[in-house]
Formats: sequence, C-alpha cells, structure tokens
Amino acid sequence: MPPPSEGEATDTGIAAASDTATTTAIDDALLTAATKAAHDAYAPYSGFHVGAAVRTGEGTVITAANVENVSYGLSLCAEANAIAAAAIKGARRLTHVAVVGYRAAEPDTPSLAFPCGRCRQMIAEFADADTVILVADRNGHERVKRSFAEILPYAFLPGALTD
Repeated sequence: MPPPSEGEATDTGIAAASDTATTTAIDDALLTAATKAAHDAYAPYSGFHVGAAVRTGEGTVITAANVENVSYGLSLCAEANAIAAAAIKGARRLTHVAVVGYRAAEPDTPSLAFPCGRCRQMIAEFADADTVILVADRNGHERVKRSFAEILPYAFLPGALTD
C-alpha cells in the first residue's frame, strides 16, 4: 500500500503531513494514543507507566505499553513493544514515535520519558534521520519534538554491516 498523499486521511484517521497545522494534528493524535496506551502498562514495581505510539510509513498507528518483570532486566519498554508489533505487521519504516510516561501515584506531575538507549537503537532500525520523535507528559503540558538524528546522532545503522 503506498503512503498516503499529503493531507489524505489514513485508516487511523491521522492525516499525512502537508503543513504545520496537519503536523500538529498528527502530533496530538499520536500523543493521545500513547497516553491511552500508558494506561494499560503493567508496572507493579516501578509504578512508572509508559505508552508509545509509532506511525509507519504507510500511515498505520500502533500502540503499546511497558511490561515490567520482577527481574527488571526482562522488562519491556513501550517503544520496543510498539516497534516489534509494527515490524510483525510488516512495517519497515517509522515516520513518528510518540512516548508518554508518568508515575501512577502522581499522574499529574509533569514527567518526560525519553526513549532509553536500547529503544533508540531499535528505532534506528526503522527510522530515517528525519523520523519525528515526540515526548510529552501525560497532560501534554510539556512536549519535546526532535528528529531522530537529534536524539541519536551517531546511530549504529544496518549499512554499517554491509560497508
């Protein structure tokens, strides 16, 4: 399926970017989806809920939440879960990654949850330098929007293995 034309709605109801207003609408929709996903987090140990929404090159939006394990090292980040789900569905390019995190005990306290190093490397597998990374608090009061190249400027990319 070809990517949607600029301004064309996708099956997710999120339009392709054609101008700043549309980009803001996409950002808002992805952050809302990530916030909803965070509510489904399994975080009995840290109490920190994280939700992620990834938008594929085809315009499909996939969400996921973090899943903790008593041994912490086996815990799964929301971003990794969303990326894995997208890859299983055939996605090979991400245009956006949105992340929202908050402490369940203090859900209205502003808190930004940037992707960890492992998740940044997972994003690198499917991102372009201009893939949009969005991070916001649960209420959307604090927001950061960066390109993937800005959050991981020296990414280890698949091309490094073939050169």
